[in-house]
Amino acid sequence: MSRSASTLAEPRIASLLDSLFAQAEASSPLNAIGDLSADERARLMGSRTGYRDFYSRLKDMPLAVSRETGRLLYMLARTRRARMIVEFGTSFGLSTLHLAAALRDNGGGRLITCEFEPSKVVRARANLMEAGLADLVEFREGDALQTLGLDLPDSVDLLLLDGAKGLYPEVLSLVEGRLGPGALVVADNADHSPDYLQRVRAPSRGYLSVPFAEDVELSMRLG
Repeated sequence: MSRSASTLAEPRIASLLDSLFAQAEASSPLNAIGDLSADERARLMGSRTGYRDFYSRLKDMPLAVSRETGRLLYMLARTRRARMIVEFGTSFGLSTLHLAAALRDNGGGRLITCEFEPSKVVRARANLMEAGLADLVEFREGDALQTLGLDLPDSVDLLLLDGAKGLYPEVLSLVEGRLGPGALVVADNADHSPDYLQRVRAPSRGYLSVPFAEDVELSMRLG
């Protein structure tokens, strides 16, 4: 592979991503939560207390970012020249693969990723091993409000929020002190966390924030 090519283009990684995206596109979360009304699903998605039961129902679902969001994450991490990334919500590791590939192409670094569902940690770790990117990733299993409460690096270049939507403000608070000027925060499906959106869009809170595509809130730390 040439120096100008992306790690994402390596045959084994491209094939793995195609397979994982195909699995995600073929899966239907409604099989696990179809007994809940639309209002109840929306309430639980944004809940700060009921998220464990809700996401436990979805333990066999990929809950993946879109192909476009995956590429966006890679591009942002490369443009930022990120060396330290924190991810809230690993699932099967699709977003993790894109971010780890960016770290590889940036010359190395560390990705701390958090997931409370043990079976998903097993799957994600296997996917990162298959891709040859596991050496860049530190898995923290358990509640992110605890696992991200200690041993964070002094500086974080990019934070991805893609776990329980109701916890976005709390997870941001845990990492915010490590975000220097120009650090990026990407929140997937942030419309399910109105408190988070209000915070990052408020001019006085130190972010420049904009909705991106159909399901992403992209924010930059100003100071």
